[in-house]
Amino acid sequence: MGRQWLHAKRAIVNERKSKVAGKLTKEITVAAKLGGPDPAANARLFAAVEKARKASVTRDVIERAIAKGAGIGGDKNALEHIVFEGYAPHKVPLIVEVYTDNHQRTAPEMRVLFRHGVLGNAGSNKFLFENVGLVEAHHPDAGIDREAAAIEAGANDFEPLSADQNDDIPEDHAGARFITERADVHAVSTWLKHNGWTVVTSELGYVAKTFPELDETQRSEVGEFLQAIEDHDDVQRIWAAVK
Repeated sequence: MGRQWLHAKRAIVNERKSKVAGKLTKEITVAAKLGGPDPAANARLFAAVEKARKASVTRDVIERAIAKGAGIGGDKNALEHIVFEGYAPHKVPLIVEVYTDNHQRTAPEMRVLFRHGVLGNAGSNKFLFENVGLVEAHHPDAGIDREAAAIEAGANDFEPLSADQNDDIPEDHAGARFITERADVHAVSTWLKHNGWTVVTSELGYVAKTFPELDETQRSEVGEFLQAIEDHDDVQRIWAAVK
C-alpha cells in the first residue's frame, strides 16, 4: 500500500509541475504578444521567463513560446483574451482573465466553475476595481525602506508582501507589491532591477476598491472557489476583492 501511495503521490506532483509549466509557457506567449519578444524591453516577459527558468522549463520551450506570442516563425499565436466578471461566494467581486485557443470550450467550463458564485456580464463589476500597473519584487535586505523604494521607482503606492503571499519571495527577503500608473510598469520594474530588487511579476492588473468583511469560514469557502478557477488550464489571472 505504501509503494502504491508513493507512486500516486509522485503522479500528483508531476501533474502539478506540468500544469505550472503549461501556465508559465502560456504567460510567456501572452507577454511576448502584448509587449514584444525582447525581455530587456518587456518587463512582463522578463519576469515570466525568469519564473519559467526557476520551474525548469527548457530553453527551447521558452524560445518557442516567445516566438509564438510575437508571431515569429510558423507557429502563430492563436490565443484569445477573454475576461469573465462575477462574484465568488459571499458577494466577493472578482475578475478572471483567460487566454484560450477554444472559446467554445472554455466559456461553458467557466460557467460550471461559477456554479457556487455568480457569473456576470461584461462590465458588470469592473467599476469595483482600479485598472493599474502591478510590480511584485523582493530585496535581499529585509530591512530596506520599501516606501522610499516606491517613491524613487516612481510607483504610486506599495504593499508589503511576504513569502506566505507569494511563493517567489524568499523567507528572509523584503517583498513588496508596487502599484503604478498603467504606463509606468516598465519604468518601475527597470528601476527596481537596477537597484538590487528581483522582479517576479510585472503586469497590468486590477486592485479592488473595497473588500467585503469575511469570517474564517467564509474566507475558506472563497479560497476553495478561487482555487478551483485558478486550476483551470486557460486561466491566467484572478483579481478578487480578498485581503
